[in-house]
Amino acid sequence: MSTPDAPAPTRSWFRTEDFWAILLGLGFVIAASLLVLSGNSLKWLAVMPGKWTDAGVAFQQLGQAWLRYLALFALLAVGLGLGARSIGLSFRRFLLSFAGIFAATTVIILLGAWAEAGRYTLEPPLVALAIGLLISNAVGLPAWLSEGLRVEYYVKLGIVLLGATLPLNLLLSAGPVAIGQAAVVSLVTFGTIFFVARRLGLDQRFAATLGAGGAVCGVSASIAVAGAVGAKKEQGPVAITIVVFWAIVMVFLLPLAARFFGLSTGVAGAWIGTSEFADAAGFAAAQTYGGYAGKVPGIAGTPDDAVNAFTLMKVIGRDLWVGIWAFVLSFIAVSRWSDTGVDTRVGAGEVWRRFPKFVLGFLLSSLIVAWVASTYPAADFKRVLDPELIGPLKNLRVWAFTFCFLSIGLSTRWRDLASIGRKPFLAFTAGVIVNVLLGYFLSVVVFGKYWSTLGR
Repeated sequence: MSTPDAPAPTRSWFRTEDFWAILLGLGFVIAASLLVLSGNSLKWLAVMPGKWTDAGVAFQQLGQAWLRYLALFALLAVGLGLGARSIGLSFRRFLLSFAGIFAATTVIILLGAWAEAGRYTLEPPLVALAIGLLISNAVGLPAWLSEGLRVEYYVKLGIVLLGATLPLNLLLSAGPVAIGQAAVVSLVTFGTIFFVARRLGLDQRFAATLGAGGAVCGVSASIAVAGAVGAKKEQGPVAITIVVFWAIVMVFLLPLAARFFGLSTGVAGAWIGTSEFADAAGFAAAQTYGGYAGKVPGIAGTPDDAVNAFTLMKVIGRDLWVGIWAFVLSFIAVSRWSDTGVDTRVGAGEVWRRFPKFVLGFLLSSLIVAWVASTYPAADFKRVLDPELIGPLKNLRVWAFTFCFLSIGLSTRWRDLASIGRKPFLAFTAGVIVNVLLGYFLSVVVFGKYWSTLGR
């Protein structure tokens, strides 16, 4: 299994994916807000097909809105392309690759608008993942397409947009609970993976890298902690490979398990946020389960409850700990573990550098939309702000996450799993089991009432 986003050397923050994802995401949020305040909307640009039952109608919709799709492509291609160029990629090759990704995503989103799509769980991110995996593993990936497979780039853009759709009052009220629950799960999961890895004979630095990948923020944590503790250069990619594997597995298993138990959408979203290992994977799982609301008997709540609970648990509860884990484990590596000649000390400045700054973009998006909402009477939220401001930003969020999942699928090679070795996989899998069971206990038994009434 390959990973398209390799650890990047230290560079100015203005030349990172975080900066460009925040710039583009906040640009959309600010533009949408200004348009609404002036009596207009971003709906024309944030194009999304309507529901259809006949394929002829679907393609008729596509033909009628071709200029809107072209405008969205042009804006995203230029914005994302400039960011890609700033981090050292070829602008021309990125645009060529992104054109292919955008075209495929358009077809996938059109399929997701089929009236029967919910019945067959054909959510765009899941369909994108499945198609990407099929092409990558059965057919092979054209070389020209690889430049645009920027998984972390797209997911960070999606998370910044996600902030605009999460009410600020919900963020403030539920944040402490989410952080507390995430802290318990993270500590226990890290301890399990680290202990099992050491018992299997893996060195402390590799064990810490695996543990952080399972306990905090998947790929980002694996990269940050591998550098912080001075892990061998091949150990970070191994941890990332295992994280991506289990993230993909959980995309399909967690919604099915939550449906089997008949969990409300808020409770299921919290469980997914506690148990998933990657932001994009968790979002897809939460969105999938949210789609069951009102369609599957016995599942209470709204689609937004699942996404909101997941976001609070994963983005707010777990992702914020990346820099702290890197700092703590760096100190332990320097003071307690045998010296390897690698300087792994992490100071306050380094904690800030490793902090997932796209989370700040997420918070700023929520603040901007909250400010716009404060200028309207409460009765106008559903009538005006939801369709004219929140709706278009949700559409753009779907585009970003679908880009991400198509990239994950297209860059994943199952045969690469054979090269990671049995011991790292077993150690991480032990953490997966504990993570899922403990996440269920906390989300359903301990805080079940809280998550089931989220936002009410």
